[in-house]
Amino acid sequence: MKAAPADQLRLLDLADLDARLRQTEHARRNPPQAARVKELLESRPALSHELAQRQSAVDDLRGEQDRIEADVKVVQARRDRDAALLQTVSNPKDAAGLEHELASLARRQRELEDAELEVMEQLETAETAVAAQEALLADTNAEGVRLSAEAKQLVADATARVEELARDRAAVTASVPADLVAQYERNTARGGVGAALLRARTCTGCHMMLSGTDLGVLRQAEADDVALCPECGCILVRTGESGL
Repeated sequence: MKAAPADQLRLLDLADLDARLRQTEHARRNPPQAARVKELLESRPALSHELAQRQSAVDDLRGEQDRIEADVKVVQARRDRDAALLQTVSNPKDAAGLEHELASLARRQRELEDAELEVMEQLETAETAVAAQEALLADTNAEGVRLSAEAKQLVADATARVEELARDRAAVTASVPADLVAQYERNTARGGVGAALLRARTCTGCHMMLSGTDLGVLRQAEADDVALCPECGCILVRTGESGL
């Protein structure tokens, strides 16, 4: 195949654009935030379950506190009733009975109030645990939202860059003979490099130094001959740097 040296040189621009397209596509498909966002999403059910458990403990303690407060009110009401009765009875035996009951009610009220204080302390600890878990869940959600927004912006920027590079690529391919582009595309379709510079007798596509025999063949080739790397098959673009 024949192609003007200037057209062959343009293939290096095409190869550079393709390399940048691959890098940008990879960035678009694999934003660095994705792994952390996935980790955060996977952690949310466990965090929510733990929050529900802690809230349930708070609800149970509040229920226990309400029950004790109700019992205290009942005991206090009975004490008030007995104290009022004590002021009206004249029978010593009845008075003694009321005094005994008042003493028992006083002990019961103290026990209930002590129990209420203990529950209040437990409730304070449990509410603190709920607040801590809520903060952790909120931080997790906020981080997820922030990273998702960053990832979306990165994808949007990469998409715009891909479109820009694709336009540049189309412009380059339009300026190069179709048969030369076709050879380049066949090389890349095999998973290799389409074209690379021959620098200091080394193919910059596969980084292999050419043998003396291969270099001899290249020295005999015309400037418009399209040469292929004997190692990787890419189009070898020859310049003053090639060392021929």
